[in-house]
Amino acid sequence: MLVATGSAATAIGLAERDGGRGRVELPSSDASLPSLPAPPASALVVPAPRALPRYRESAQIATVLRPAFVRDRLGPKAAVVARLETRTPEGTSNLVPVVGRAKDRTGALWVRVRLPARSSDAAGWVPRHALGVYRILRTRLEIDLDRFTARLLDGGREVFRARVGIGKPASPTPTGSFYVRSKLTGYSSPFYGPLAFGTSARSSVLTDWPAGGYVGIHGTSRPELLPGRVSHGCIRMRNADIVRLARLMPVGTPVTIR
Repeated sequence: MLVATGSAATAIGLAERDGGRGRVELPSSDASLPSLPAPPASALVVPAPRALPRYRESAQIATVLRPAFVRDRLGPKAAVVARLETRTPEGTSNLVPVVGRAKDRTGALWVRVRLPARSSDAAGWVPRHALGVYRILRTRLEIDLDRFTARLLDGGREVFRARVGIGKPASPTPTGSFYVRSKLTGYSSPFYGPLAFGTSARSSVLTDWPAGGYVGIHGTSRPELLPGRVSHGCIRMRNADIVRLARLMPVGTPVTIR
């Protein structure tokens, strides 16, 4: 049962005495009613949108989710130049740098990726569905073979520098643009130090890296030999330096060796 009070009840009573034939307007307001308090201020504060910084030294990488053939151009009928696997030779998740994207004639999306090969500019096309989400990195590792130095840049700013050992004249460290493929720990031999990074760089001769011709960046059990030309192509650092680098450099980071 509905109960009306105040002016509303009076208006309804008038309508009843009129036999329901009259049309009675309910008052829109009543000065005798107390006003509602002002609403409290919201505890949610939405900041103004801010554009993300754009770094000149940025790179995109993606994880290989399923094996795929790499083709020399767009389309499933293009020539196969390589095959991407989901795991690296060291058994870690395989990552590839993304350097382009386009649709073929059917509208299917393809991605151009860099490949781990002796040629530092090796690249090809894979279907987009073979890769995971893109990640943006702003780090870059630079190896100067003449000065025996390694330095890490983050957003263009130097955050790490160390003296290193490089390949001997008979087994030189390859030069070019590469990337970090894996991060490894738990070596039983002290030769590689406490941890190591695998790269996409490949030597023309056998390196001291367990996976064969790929070039690694690792610690050493012979720090007295550094800096110098002491390896079969890999980059060696003092153990304290490789541990410090590991805290700053994510897998996927571009590597320039010159």
